[in-house]
Amino acid sequence: MENSVSPVSSRTYEAFDAFRKALETGYTIDFLNKVTDDFHFFVPLPLEEWNHKQQGKERFEELVKFERSVFQMQLTPLLVLENADNGMAAFRSEGPLNGRPFSNELVIVFEFEAERIRSFREYVGMPLKNYENP
Repeated sequence: MENSVSPVSSRTYEAFDAFRKALETGYTIDFLNKVTDDFHFFVPLPLEEWNHKQQGKERFEELVKFERSVFQMQLTPLLVLENADNGMAAFRSEGPLNGRPFSNELVIVFEFEAERIRSFREYVGMPLKNYENP
């Protein structure tokens, strides 16, 4: 029996790939072309300006710039799941964070509106202390 990827799950693969490309290279256009007008997100950074719901494309670009200023990461997908409204990717994030080696496993959950990303939320496998102490 041959394995195949259904069109539904390809939405999450494409969303994660565009997310990965943005964080690894700074190129955000592919990701931002996939989001809705009311796009929002949450990332669990232990910094006051990031520890709540974030809104909009410009704020995502600011996140990418900030992340790339402290973390030269490589993201490796481990597991991708999807239902009608949400997609989830578990992934490994590795690289120097503030000059120190860092590795962690995270999950990102995308909320879809048709084929577009309405929101995402990240869940972290361990505390992100290196963000607090550059």
